Amino acid sequence: MAVINNKKSRVGGEVPMSSTADIAFLLLIFFLVTTTFPKDKGLAIVLPEEAEEVQVSQKNILHLIIQANGLVDVKRGESQQVQTMRAAEIESLWRQEVAANPNLIAAVKTDPTAPYKFMVDVLDALHSANAERISLQVLEN
Repeated sequence: MAVINNKKSRVGGEVPMSSTADIAFLLLIFFLVTTTFPKDKGLAIVLPEEAEEVQVSQKNILHLIIQANGLVDVKRGESQQVQTMRAAEIESLWRQEVAANPNLIAAVKTDPTAPYKFMVDVLDALHSANAERISLQVLEN
């Protein structure tokens, strides 16, 4: 005759917590080591080492006046004629103007109330047109 044991063996209902802190610490180290942080992209501008004032003829200056609404007023040298355009049109304008005058300097003047983005758009257009001589100024009212 067989004896049947009616007692059931109990399986422990607890999860061992002794290594949880170790696992969390290892996961934290893993994510810190494998995470890459993107570098901030900025404007690559080379500033002169010494501040010296150089007199430049007005015929060699293309004034780009950035208004608060994002439009750009273009004035050539001492001319009183003003042409208004968008920042996207500056690249082609610069290429035309520098072909006629290789000594041209872009004088970018920004309205103090204009969002920073408008100035960056103009500088990006000048950079795309390979402009190397740029003067940055704040528009005085």
